[in-house]
Amino acid sequence: MFSHVVIFWTKSDKPAAAQELIAGAEKYLKPIPGVLSFHIGKMISSHRPVVDQTYQVALNLVFVDKKAQDDYQVHPSHIEFVEKAFKPNCARCVVYDFE
Repeated sequence: MFSHVVIFWTKSDKPAAAQELIAGAEKYLKPIPGVLSFHIGKMISSHRPVVDQTYQVALNLVFVDKKAQDDYQVHPSHIEFVEKAFKPNCARCVVYDFE
Protein backbone atom coordinates (compact mmCIF):
# COMPACT_ATOMS: atom_id res chain seq x y z
CA MET A 1 0.00 0.00 0.00
CA PHE A 2 1.12 3.53 -0.77
CA SER A 3 -0.53 6.53 0.91
CA HIS A 4 -0.49 10.02 -0.57
CA VAL A 5 -1.68 12.74 1.82
CA VAL A 6 -1.94 16.36 0.69
CA ILE A 7 -2.63 19.25 3.05
CA PHE A 8 -3.94 22.43 1.39
CA TRP A 9 -3.96 26.04 2.56
CA THR A 10 -6.48 27.90 0.42
CA LYS A 11 -6.26 31.51 -0.70
CA SER A 12 -7.63 33.75 2.05
CA ASP A 13 -9.13 36.20 -0.47
CA LYS A 14 -11.34 33.46 -1.99
CA PRO A 15 -14.14 32.49 0.43
CA ALA A 16 -15.27 29.57 -1.77
CA ALA A 17 -11.75 28.23 -2.36
CA ALA A 18 -12.08 25.17 -0.09
CA GLN A 19 -15.33 24.05 -1.68
CA GLU A 20 -14.01 24.67 -5.21
CA LEU A 21 -10.89 22.65 -4.42
CA ILE A 22 -12.96 19.75 -3.05
CA ALA A 23 -15.28 19.81 -6.07
CA GLY A 24 -12.29 19.84 -8.42
CA ALA A 25 -10.71 16.87 -6.66
CA GLU A 26 -13.97 14.92 -6.85
CA LYS A 27 -14.25 15.71 -10.57
CA TYR A 28 -10.64 15.25 -11.72
CA LEU A 29 -8.82 13.05 -9.19
CA LYS A 30 -11.34 10.52 -7.90
CA PRO A 31 -11.86 8.77 -11.28
CA ILE A 32 -8.14 8.35 -12.07
CA PRO A 33 -7.27 4.66 -12.48
CA GLY A 34 -5.23 3.17 -9.66
CA VAL A 35 -6.83 5.14 -6.82
CA LEU A 36 -7.94 2.49 -4.31
CA SER A 37 -9.21 4.90 -1.69
CA PHE A 38 -10.16 8.57 -2.07
CA HIS A 39 -11.06 10.91 0.78
CA ILE A 40 -11.08 14.71 0.76
CA GLY A 41 -12.56 17.09 3.28
CA LYS A 42 -12.34 20.29 5.26
CA MET A 43 -10.28 20.61 8.42
CA ILE A 44 -12.23 19.83 11.58
CA SER A 45 -11.39 21.92 14.63
CA SER A 46 -10.16 20.20 17.77
CA HIS A 47 -9.56 21.10 21.39
CA ARG A 48 -6.33 19.08 21.28
CA PRO A 49 -3.24 21.31 20.84
CA VAL A 50 -1.41 18.55 18.94
CA VAL A 51 -3.90 18.81 16.04
CA ASP A 52 -2.80 21.18 13.26
CA GLN A 53 -5.65 23.58 12.58
CA THR A 54 -3.92 25.97 10.18
CA TYR A 55 -4.97 24.31 6.91
CA GLN A 56 -8.38 24.24 5.21
CA VAL A 57 -8.55 20.98 3.17
CA ALA A 58 -6.87 17.57 3.29
CA LEU A 59 -6.74 14.82 0.66
CA ASN A 60 -5.93 11.20 1.44
CA LEU A 61 -5.35 8.76 -1.43
CA VAL A 62 -4.29 5.12 -1.26
CA PHE A 63 -2.65 3.22 -4.12
CA VAL A 64 -1.52 -0.37 -4.45
CA ASP A 65 2.12 0.75 -4.76
CA LYS A 66 4.40 3.69 -5.56
CA LYS A 67 4.25 3.00 -9.31
CA ALA A 68 0.46 3.46 -9.28
CA GLN A 69 0.94 6.80 -7.51
CA ASP A 70 3.65 7.80 -10.00
CA ASP A 71 1.25 7.02 -12.86
CA TYR A 72 -1.45 9.07 -11.14
CA GLN A 73 0.87 12.10 -10.92
CA VAL A 74 1.27 12.30 -14.73
CA HIS A 75 -2.32 11.38 -15.62
CA PRO A 76 -3.99 14.13 -17.73
CA SER A 77 -6.81 14.49 -15.17
CA HIS A 78 -4.29 15.17 -12.40
CA ILE A 79 -2.64 17.84 -14.57
CA GLU A 80 -6.08 19.33 -15.23
CA PHE A 81 -6.84 19.37 -11.47
CA VAL A 82 -3.62 21.27 -10.81
CA GLU A 83 -4.44 23.88 -13.45
CA LYS A 84 -8.19 24.27 -12.87
CA ALA A 85 -8.66 23.63 -9.14
CA PHE A 86 -5.34 23.78 -7.29
CA LYS A 87 -3.66 26.86 -8.78
CA PRO A 88 -6.75 29.12 -8.64
CA ASN A 89 -7.60 28.19 -5.05
CA CYS A 90 -4.46 27.26 -3.12
CA ALA A 91 -1.75 29.36 -1.56
CA ARG A 92 0.29 26.37 -0.42
CA CYS A 93 0.31 22.61 0.05
CA VAL A 94 2.36 19.96 1.81
CA VAL A 95 2.54 16.32 0.71
CA TYR A 96 3.16 13.26 2.88
CA ASP A 97 3.86 10.01 1.00
CA PHE A 98 4.44 6.75 2.84
CA GLU A 99 4.30 2.99 2.42
